[in-house]
Formats: sequence, structure tokens, C-alpha cells
Amino acid sequence: MKTKRSRREFLKVSATAAVGAMVFSQYSCKKTVGIGLQLYTIRDAMAADVPGSLKKVSVIGYKYLELADYANGKFYGYEPAEFRKMCNDLGMEIISSHTQVEGVGVTLDNAKKMAEDHVKLGVKYCLQPWIVEEMRTSIASYQKMAANWNRIGAIMKEYGMQFGYHNHNFEFATVEGKIPYFDVMLAELDKDLVVMELDMFWTSKAGYNPVDIIKKYLGRFPLFHMKDMYTKEAPFFEVIKNDIAPVGAGVINFKEILAAKDIAGMKYMVVEQDDSRDGIIFEDIKTSFTNMTTKILV
Repeated sequence: MKTKRSRREFLKVSATAAVGAMVFSQYSCKKTVGIGLQLYTIRDAMAADVPGSLKKVSVIGYKYLELADYANGKFYGYEPAEFRKMCNDLGMEIISSHTQVEGVGVTLDNAKKMAEDHVKLGVKYCLQPWIVEEMRTSIASYQKMAANWNRIGAIMKEYGMQFGYHNHNFEFATVEGKIPYFDVMLAELDKDLVVMELDMFWTSKAGYNPVDIIKKYLGRFPLFHMKDMYTKEAPFFEVIKNDIAPVGAGVINFKEILAAKDIAGMKYMVVEQDDSRDGIIFEDIKTSFTNMTTKILV
């Protein structure tokens, strides 16, 4: 036999349901936050088992991918359409790709081919991720690369993509009295043709607060590389990777950085961890995802 609930009981039940719905909604939002992973992070696993590695990444909760293996028109050994379908079937979207690197940067001769292959993949950004050491010796060499990248950016734009550059720390070292990152790249790269992917670890290791750079160069950074460091130390410009930490496990203030995401023009956050201190890279990328969704993005 059913009995009537008192108004007090009704309000109590309703309030409990509302709280439950709110918690569920917040949990759902956290689980669906669009966080990307740079697949260089799991390069050894990808070399051994591409489908299985991608499955592990999707189970953790990553929604976006940034690639780091493009050669002979293929990605991780797969034709563009095939690799794209593999990722899409796992609920992940490929947003960007770090391209191959040559002594003078990506050449005009292969830029069109690169654009054609990446269009098939559906990416939004093609990124130059590195400068070989011999091209960092003079301001003239940096200027030559910047001019070249502007031309490549124009080609990529014709295909509906944007070319870009991912920094390390060496671009902040003084060369002939200038700092290449500021005095050449951000000064001479056409902001409509070449975007910047700001790496939080390398920028910090060079002694700069990413927020200060963002505030000075508004709207130039659609991609954030979310990479943490265990220790704060004196600025250095060698590529030393032994202090890279899972996001939220180190000392970088990501909440402060993400508070500036709108003026940065940020579209995507991409987790990258070049090396795992403890040799547990899949646990590390899970830690990064968990910390971002439960501590940093709340």
C-alpha cells in the first residue's frame, strides 16, 4: 500500500536527486574534456603495437591525438585514411602532426605533398617540432627558416591547415645578441600563416613564465603542450629531459597558465611526456589525465 510523502520528505528526496545529478554532470564533463596526447610520448609502444597502444590511450579518456610519425606518405606505417579511421573508431580525433625535420626545415619541394597527405588525415595543424643544431648557430639561419616557414604556411593554408612551430628551450638562448624565439620567430613569422605550439616545460626551463609570453603575444598560441617538471632550477638551454613529470605531479602552475588560455587563442591542450622517470609511461599519461580532469581543469 502506497503512502503519501510529506512535503519535507519530498523536498529532501528532490534535493538529494539534484545533488546527484549535479555530481554526475560534473563527472561527465570531466570525462569528456577534450585533452590531447602527443604520441611521441608512447613512441616505443606505438612501434610495437599501433592498434593496441591507441586503444589504451582511448580507454584512459584522451579525445585528441597529435602524431609524431610521418614518412613516405604514411603515418605509423598506415595510409592516412586507414590510420584516421582507426583513431576515429576509438572515439579520438587527430588534430595535429609533428612533421619530419630536415637541416633547413621542411622544404618547399615536399610541403605540398605533406599538405596533401595531412588533408587525408583530417588534421588542423602541421608542426615543425625541432631545429637541428647546425641551423641554430646564427640569426641569419633562424631568419632563413622563418622566411621558409612563412612560404610553407601559405601552402598549408591553401589546403585548410595551419603550419606551426613547437618550441624547446634552445630558442631562448642568446645568439649574436638576440633571442631567436622573440627577435626572429615571433617577430618575423606571419601570425596568419604560422602558429606557435607553446611547450610549458621547455619554456619554463629556459627561465620564462609562459603567461608573460602569452600576454605579450596575444592570440599566437592555439596549442598548449602540457608538460610538467619535478624541479625549478636555474635557466638552461640544453635539451635535457630527465626532469619531465606527469602533468600536475610537478611544480608548473597550470591553473595560472590556463587562466590565460583565451588571450592565448588556445584551442587544444596536448599532453606530452618525452620520458618517464620511473619507466611507467602509460601510468604517467593516466596520471596526467586524472590530474587535469580532477585538479587543474576544475
